This record gives sequence, structure tokens and C-alpha cells, in this order.
Amino acid sequence: MPPHCDTRDGPVVKAAMKALETGNLNYVLIWIPKESEKELKGIFEKTLRARKAGKDALEVADDWFFENTIRLHRAGEGAAYTGMKPAGLSEGPVVPRAEKAIETEDAKESIGFILKTVEDDLTHRFHHVMAKKKYDVNDVAAGREYIEAFIGWVVYSHHLYVNVTGGDSHGEHAAKTGGCGHH
Repeated sequence: MPPHCDTRDGPVVKAAMKALETGNLNYVLIWIPKESEKELKGIFEKTLRARKAGKDALEVADDWFFENTIRLHRAGEGAAYTGMKPAGLSEGPVVPRAEKAIETEDAKESIGFILKTVEDDLTHRFHHVMAKKKYDVNDVAAGREYIEAFIGWVVYSHHLYVNVTGGDSHGEHAAKTGGCGHH
């Protein structure tokens, strides 16, 4: 997934900023696992004290708080911490739509965009298989191209289904990954 939760302008840092502005750590605690609360509370208290030492100390303390909050958030996802990324990185076309859907409480545009993207991709892949299907039986190389396209279409379709449903065709559920998608 494109960078998001670990960026300077992402939702984790925005929540951390709100916590610093209000003095209420609860704004950001929701982004980290329960077992990390005590650690973040200690970091938050030190940050609040350090912020009183002047503008430079405030900037250093805030960044330290943001980085630790991101680190604890990422650890809760089972992901490695690779540092706070700069603001303005591309989130791709889906993240802004998905966040807007939450803000407006209307998912129609976001769902429509995703469904259209999936439909276009499946259609393209299917047409590729159909283009390879009519080959001369004596042209083994062309037959192999067809089989490659055939398997690609079938396996891709299956994986798409499993990713959407969280299980295979027998109703078994695969382990789901949550969070910000850096997996």
C-alpha cells in the first residue's frame, strides 16, 4: 500500500498533534495497541515537559513523539518501523476516496471506483485469455502462451475472491491483515 500511516501528514501524526494540542493522549491511543499504552504515556509526558523549553525543543520533542507513536502503531500491525515519512507522498487513488467516504458517511463513490477498477482489470485479463485461446494445436509455443494466460486468469480470479472474502471456496477463512497495509 502507498505510504500513509507513517507519514508526517497521515492520520497517526494528525491524531498525535491533536493529543499535543489538547493535552489528551486518548486522541492517539486509539492508533496503538493496548499493550503499548504505558510506553506512549511516558513518552507523551516527557514530550509535554520538553515542549516548554523553547521552539527548538518543542520541534524536537514533537518529532520524537510522532516517531514513537508511528513506531508503536506499526508494531501493533506486526510491521517494521522504517521512520516517519515526509508529508505529501502519494497515497494512490483509493486512500483519499476511502477517507472521504468516512468523513461524508457515504461510501458510494469509493465503492464505485474500486468496483470499476476491478471490472476493468478482470475484463482486460479475460480478453487476453480469449486472444490466446484460438491457437494451432501444432504450435506448442502458442499453446503454452494460452495456458500461461489461462492459469493467470483463473489464479488471479481466485486470489481476488480470497482477498475479498477472507477465505477460500470451501468457506475456510484465511488470516486477515489489518492496519495500514504495509504488509
